Amino acid sequence: MRNRDLVLDAATALLAEPGVSLTVETIAKRAGLGAATVVRAFGGKDALLDAAVARLLGPVVQRARDLLAETTPYQALRTFLRELIAFQTAHHAIHDQLTGLDLPATTALRADLVGAVEDMLDGARQDGLVRADLDPAVTTALIGATALAVARAEPSSPDLVDAYLTVLLDGLAPRPAL
Repeated sequence: MRNRDLVLDAATALLAEPGVSLTVETIAKRAGLGAATVVRAFGGKDALLDAAVARLLGPVVQRARDLLAETTPYQALRTFLRELIAFQTAHHAIHDQLTGLDLPATTALRADLVGAVEDMLDGARQDGLVRADLDPAVTTALIGATALAVARAEPSSPDLVDAYLTVLLDGLAPRPAL
């Protein structure tokens, strides 16, 4: 159990480092263990990455659900998007490392995350604060891709994130009838 925790700690730390190649050897070195120990603890790199990313994403999904319970859907969306950008800025290697991998826990958490954002959008639509003429799946994809792009730009100030949120949310606002 101790070795497993050391490996997970090392992998999650490496996911926060841009440009790092997440190999079993790199993770093992960071954990102070041998590569064979890492493989024994997880059965392979994919299972290790799945566990590490799930450890990071679990609290993000819970935060989205908590915001929905604590505030209005629109405010939850605005707050969550700000926090999501900060998370993606700190962990943008996650997206790069996981492309094309079959990771069941991560896939389930991503689906939960999308569901939480869709719940925020649905509630905000019902409150008349988000336009209803856009397909919900398109809106969710737009939000996800834009948040990732802003995070990759490594926003240098909260003002840039505020500008992003203002433009995005203004674009999602209902249009007045002509």
